[in-house]
Order: sequence, then C-alpha cells, then structure tokens
Amino acid sequence: MPIIESVSVAAVAVPLDKVTSFSTRTVSERHYCLVKVRGKDGNEGIGFCYVGSAGGDIAKIAVEQLLAPKLIGQNSHRSEGLWMDMYNESILQGRAGAVMRGISILDTALWDLNARAAKLPLHQYLGSVVDDRVPAYASGGYYLDGKTPAMLGKEMESYVKQGFKAVKMKVGRLSPREEEARVKAARKAVGDDVLLTLDANNAWRDLPTALEYVRRFEAYNPYWIEEPFSPDAIDLHAALARQTKINVATGEMEAGRWRFRELIEAGGVAILQSDAAVCGGITEWRRISAYADLKGVIVCPHWMHDLHAPLVAATPNARFVEFFLDDQVLNFRRLINKQLTFKNGDLILHKTPGLGFEFDETAIKKYAGKTAWTKIV
Repeated sequence: MPIIESVSVAAVAVPLDKVTSFSTRTVSERHYCLVKVRGKDGNEGIGFCYVGSAGGDIAKIAVEQLLAPKLIGQNSHRSEGLWMDMYNESILQGRAGAVMRGISILDTALWDLNARAAKLPLHQYLGSVVDDRVPAYASGGYYLDGKTPAMLGKEMESYVKQGFKAVKMKVGRLSPREEEARVKAARKAVGDDVLLTLDANNAWRDLPTALEYVRRFEAYNPYWIEEPFSPDAIDLHAALARQTKINVATGEMEAGRWRFRELIEAGGVAILQSDAAVCGGITEWRRISAYADLKGVIVCPHWMHDLHAPLVAATPNARFVEFFLDDQVLNFRRLINKQLTFKNGDLILHKTPGLGFEFDETAIKKYAGKTAWTKIV
C-alpha cells in the first residue's frame, strides 16, 4: 500500500526579464507554489501553481497549516477521499483562491506520484484518448513599450511559420480603434486559415463597452474572445454570448465544479478554460471536463502546458493546450529540468512516468534561497 510519508512545499518568485502588460495590469515578477509528495516506497510526485505577482506565501501557508497534514500517513491512491478531506478542512478559508490552488497542487502531486509508482506517463495512467501528441495554440501578443501593430503581426506570423495553426493575442488595453488596428494586423499576418484568438483579461465592466470592441473584432473572424469581464460577472458573459458570433471563452480563474456548472448553465461560455492548477487539481478538472462534455462545451485549459498536455490527451472534449514558446511570460519553465517539444503545432507528450519532468533544484535555490523547501511529516 503506497503510504504518504512527507510533503515539502516552497514559494518561489521569478522576475520577468521585461515588464509585461495585459489589458488591466502590469507584471514584473511571478510567484509560484511548488510541492513534492513523497511515499514510503521512495516514489515522489510533484505539483505546482502560479499564485500571482505578489503574496506567494499565502498558498504555501495553506499547504503547511491546513492541507498537507491531512495527507501524511494516508494511502496515496485514496485520491477522491483525500481531495474531500482537504476541501472540508479548508472550507472556512477556501473554496477558491490561494487555498483551492493549494488543494490543486497537492492533488496534482498525488496523481503524479501514483502514475510514477505505476511506471506510466500521466496521460496513459489517466486513460488516454491519444498517445503521442496534442494540438496546441501559440500564446503571446502581450503589450510591451514601443510594440506596434506591425510588430505584433510579425510575432503572430512567426508562430505560424513554426507550424502552429492557432495563435492568441491580448486585447482590451487600448482604445477600440487602436485595438482594431492590432487585431487587423494579426489577422493579415497569419492569414485566413489560422485560428486567431483574443484574450481581454477582464478588460470591460459593462456590455455596451464590450460590444463596442467586439463589433470591431468580428470583421477579422476571431475564434474566441477570452475573459471579457470579471469572472464574477457570469450574467455579462451570457449576455455577450447572445449578441456576438465570436465564441466566449472563460473559466481560468474559477474553482470548484459548482461554479463551472453555474457558468455553463447560464450560457456564459462556449469554450471552457479550466485550469487544473487553479480549479481543484486533476481530480476536480476531470469532473468539470466531463460535465462540460455533457453540455457540448469544448475545454481548452489555461496556461501551464506542462500540466495540461497529458490532461488534454486523456479528455475527449479537450481541443487545445495553451503553449508558450519561451520562458519570458510563463517563466515557470525556468523551474523544471525538461521541456515539452513541439512539431507542426502539436506538443509531443512525455513518455517517462508521471508528468515526465522534475523541479530544477538549482533554479529553485536561485529564486527562493537554499532553505526554500519546508517539509511536513
């Protein structure tokens, strides 16, 4: 019986090489929470999550004080029961935010641990739909000082030249006229046969403003408009979906299957971007994806391609993995020792057990110090 012996947790802050902007905020560093769950048989699983541009210790404290103690001495294969134990323990403090992210990374580590013990890649351990590769879209198009629409177009074109058949860019920071110029440049650069997706990062507060932008974008046939409003404005997402031919995509910040049910039932999403490192881990992500499948909703998970590639490979209604070609925005890539490769717009799945990679301890010491890890036994 695989018994959990210890949990180690670290909070890591990684500066961006260039200050980078979204529609509503600017980021200079990213905070991550990392865990290692070790079994008495010597196997070890890892989990991780992005926890914002400040306050990364909040998730670390949740793991240390609320969640990890519920795992010590338990059978790692009792994943459903352990998920409920952690959820019930933190119900007053959590149900979303940093605490649910703590549950997410521990749950991920349990799946990784069990897959490694079974000597299977995670996608095979989950029961894969495909076994070698998954489709990806190239994510970028951020705002940088001095970046013109023509420069944005060149960036998008570079992804297509590397084989990607879908790309994503940011919108919503500038005026409607300026944003239309950016979308026009991107569409011209990638051509008509490439899926162009737009990410507003919660840019708009009301339906008339959103429609002022979206009506301009419609001429360039974007595949989706992502996070047009606050994640709490489910009614506005549904209203926009009724008034535009562009698919509405959202869900990256949501947690728990109940919230996703509300979003789907309201008609506020056509493409669900549930993030396993945010929504409650692999266990909860699979529940959410299965419910979405019943409702005819596609899943294209947000961020963390190292985690989501095997999940998409094992999910019938999942279409794309979001992929970052370098470590400039998703600088989590600096914290692991093996990167996913791509070919013709597909990510090539790892064949080694579990997630297929480890933390780079040298990098973690660089960004968190020699005493980065706190061990709970």
